Amino acid sequence: MPPPIKSPGVYINEQNAFPNSVIEVATSVVAFIGYTEKAEFNGKSCKGKPTRVTSLLEYETFFGRSFPAKFTVKPADAAQNNTSFTVDGTEMTVVINENNTAYLYNSVRLFYANGGGVCYIVSVDTYGDKDSFAMSISDFTGSDTKADPFDALVLEYEPALIAVPDAIALGTACYAQLYVKLLKHCADMKSRFAILDLERQPKITDSETAIRLFQSELVSSSLIYGAAYYPWLNTTVVTNNEVTFENIDASLELALLLPASETEAIETVLAYRQKENPSDLLKRRYHLDMIELSPTYAAIITAIREHLNQLPPSGAMAGIYSLIDGSRGVWKAPANVALQAVESPSIIISAEEQEGMNVDGVGVKSINAIREFTGEGTMVWGARTLDGNSEDWRYINVRRTAIMVEQSIQMAAKAFVFEPNTANTWITVKSMIRNFLNSIWKRGGLAGAAPEDAFVVFVGLGETKTPDDILEGILRVTVLIALSRPAEFIEMTFQQQMMKT
Repeated sequence: MPPPIKSPGVYINEQNAFPNSVIEVATSVVAFIGYTEKAEFNGKSCKGKPTRVTSLLEYETFFGRSFPAKFTVKPADAAQNNTSFTVDGTEMTVVINENNTAYLYNSVRLFYANGGGVCYIVSVDTYGDKDSFAMSISDFTGSDTKADPFDALVLEYEPALIAVPDAIALGTACYAQLYVKLLKHCADMKSRFAILDLERQPKITDSETAIRLFQSELVSSSLIYGAAYYPWLNTTVVTNNEVTFENIDASLELALLLPASETEAIETVLAYRQKENPSDLLKRRYHLDMIELSPTYAAIITAIREHLNQLPPSGAMAGIYSLIDGSRGVWKAPANVALQAVESPSIIISAEEQEGMNVDGVGVKSINAIREFTGEGTMVWGARTLDGNSEDWRYINVRRTAIMVEQSIQMAAKAFVFEPNTANTWITVKSMIRNFLNSIWKRGGLAGAAPEDAFVVFVGLGETKTPDDILEGILRVTVLIALSRPAEFIEMTFQQQMMKT
């Protein structure tokens, strides 16, 4: 209201010509929780604090790089189906040392390789210059002596997705504890969606057991707020230049491991052992010489690199979610998309084997398959939430679209708190929501041939509230939306007809 006019002159009074609008909340921002090399910037600790990152370079500035894992070489176990090579007629394989596993850094690399953008990193602990580090479930869930990373995430509004790739290194112990807590966090926030991994299994016969174990161990009432993906991925994020003899356990005598026929390589090993405090240049030259001289050494390095490139799929899927959200919209199912920086899934799953994962009649938990198709690459071939048998929230894009709509309207409605509870306010709120939903419908986010088929908004006396509600200061809004669902099953019928002359 303009102030009272008391003196002659010309006065200007500006009025708002347009109503408030609803702005879509971000849906592609991912929160990664796990272990990092460091957690500091400009001398300040980032440990336990959600830190916003926009690129891999920025991640490395704050959190460093991957853990320098050490491996030993052992006779291959036929039950493990790991990468193997032959030394003097004996089949060998590389085995990572205990407490040397960390997936977060390489998962973030996979995230950016598949279209990821903004993410938050929550470092639960650092490995720095440690030779090994022991993971603990309490690092992720909190305890009397350790902070709960989810308490820190509650204070951040932006993250809409959560992935914890390091957790699966704990084995199936994370199912009943961490995953349940993660899903509950998403349900309590009502604005987040979890991407889960299953424990890696080397063979499809073992996978059937692993899948049933996941379905039986994960007992949660918040299944609609998460999705699981399987199997693991054989990726290419770890390059040849990142693996050297320093990834081989120092206790392993390389000269004794090499076959006697590789005489020159053995002499090179023995000569290098005599060097004190070798420079980085000398280390690099030694590594390259050994690659050239010893097929066995080259096979060991290749096997280590392939092992490090075996990653849980949550990092790649977080990137796919971000890519689809940005290019098509959150209402497009994150499926039928080829994964980047991925050579193949660790296990080839057939259509018949996927049936028990996609439509589960026993454990009532759907698991989305990642499959390889000839000429098309490695594809995401599932789009169901964990509660895949639900009619309401079966599909990931349906659940996430509803989250986006709810959160966007909620944020916009804050502007009307304490406004007069009158018809003018009701009309303004109704118009604001209708304009927002109409915009989504035009972009294909809602189903219906016309706007009135896609959504309906009810506000006002006699529609959503009574005179008593007005006296109590309550403004009720009811929104009905027709969310678009993916064509998961396409059935075609063919039949012969009589020839027409």
